[in-house]
Amino acid sequence: MKTVKLGSQGLVVPEVGLGCMGMSSMNGWDIYGKANEEESIATIHRSLELGGNFLDTADMYGPGLNERLIAKAIKGQRDKYIIATKFGYEVDDNEQLTWNYNGSVAYVKKAAERSLKNLDTDYIDLYYLHRLDPNTPIEETVGAMAELVKEGKVRYIGLSEVSTSTIRKAHAVHPLTAVQSEYSLFERSVEESRIASTLEELGISLIAYSPLGRGFLTGNLKNPDDFAADDFRRNIPRFQGEQFYKNLDLVEVINEMATEKSVTSSQLAIAWVLNKGHVPIPGTKRLKYVEQNLAAADIVLTASDMDRLEAIIPLGTPTGDRYDAASMAGIDQ
Repeated sequence: MKTVKLGSQGLVVPEVGLGCMGMSSMNGWDIYGKANEEESIATIHRSLELGGNFLDTADMYGPGLNERLIAKAIKGQRDKYIIATKFGYEVDDNEQLTWNYNGSVAYVKKAAERSLKNLDTDYIDLYYLHRLDPNTPIEETVGAMAELVKEGKVRYIGLSEVSTSTIRKAHAVHPLTAVQSEYSLFERSVEESRIASTLEELGISLIAYSPLGRGFLTGNLKNPDDFAADDFRRNIPRFQGEQFYKNLDLVEVINEMATEKSVTSSQLAIAWVLNKGHVPIPGTKRLKYVEQNLAAADIVLTASDMDRLEAIIPLGTPTGDRYDAASMAGIDQ
């Protein structure tokens, strides 16, 4: 697995990371169907064997369960992994989500200590603010994150789902290594809003979560009723009604191109993100899929291939909102 530099502060990661969210339930419901802890841990170990040692989690996944699962998986091998986790969705002292955003100085410190305990480590490689707290100036939040860096509890910092204005304010307080956002052939708002160009200007890397469109770009989805009753995608407009079938038509064309190149649709979608110069962190809890996802780094796409893919889903193509209305309201735009 090739490696790339994130930002300009010295962090080096593999080209493709591993999103761990789906490996545990959240507040009692499953994110992408049932997860098996034994297979999830085996997936993390297999990823490491293939050079994929960049793991992405958050304190809200569970809450806490996902971080503790990772701690179990990496026990005795902490130095072999690069761990990214996030805070900002408020988790109370009973490990329950309040669904408020909290970026206050006191909460930054509290959340970090809790994640360090959950992960059973004395440092976090990359620490993100998960969502902007509208009641706390970003300068204060990042200032508190910078203190964690000075204390050696965090190595590098980043933000998630933030606007150009927020990025500039934050970066002026302490250099950001990465900004995480949903990014895929189905979701290119970071290009439309010029966030991607701002990151390039400032030397900050884009970490692309859900590069497979939350499963749409795998080519395996056929019917919105196939989801389990507690699968959160049932609440996302992109997966509902007529929009689902419009998106399915787009995916079928991508499938045809993938077949021509003797790769999977997932691999083609990941290779597209890599060719755009970003770091994808596809999530999976299955051994065979982590192997497929990491192998996508070896796919060579020509300029003609990239043009063809983007002609299938041109910038600005409506594919439906990526969250429900309440969650969309929490994205800094």
